[in-house]
Amino acid sequence: MYEGLLLFGVVFISGYLFSTLTQTRNALDNRHALQAFLFLVFAVYFSWFGNKGQTLAMKTWNIRLVDVHGQAVTRQRAFLRYVLSWIWFLPPLVAVAPYELSGGEVMVICLGWVAVWAILSRFQTDKQFWHDVWAGTRLIHSEPLSR
Repeated sequence: MYEGLLLFGVVFISGYLFSTLTQTRNALDNRHALQAFLFLVFAVYFSWFGNKGQTLAMKTWNIRLVDVHGQAVTRQRAFLRYVLSWIWFLPPLVAVAPYELSGGEVMVICLGWVAVWAILSRFQTDKQFWHDVWAGTRLIHSEPLSR
């Protein structure tokens, strides 16, 4: 949740920059280009901070991203983790795309998938999310830096 609050600022600034540079006057104009641009902005955000070991929210909660050997994550591995993390959202969106469902129905299906996906990760031996397992990364507790 906290990461989402921080990403709101990233989306706001990125959307403003995109709209200004493309001279978009209507929110529905260039919608797909904006979505692709935001996908790339998020990829840069998560790859950059993944390589550093912590996003801003992860620093707050003393969580660190490392590889399976406890070493720093490369940008390529952080990018792979970002792409694989879309498994949280993409399957239900693809599944509902051919049907004309209401927003509420889509929301229930998506939230149901997220709940099932989160529960399935609890069955993984290290209690890591599956995108972390597949990307060869782990989230660990890190001690805060003392001043």
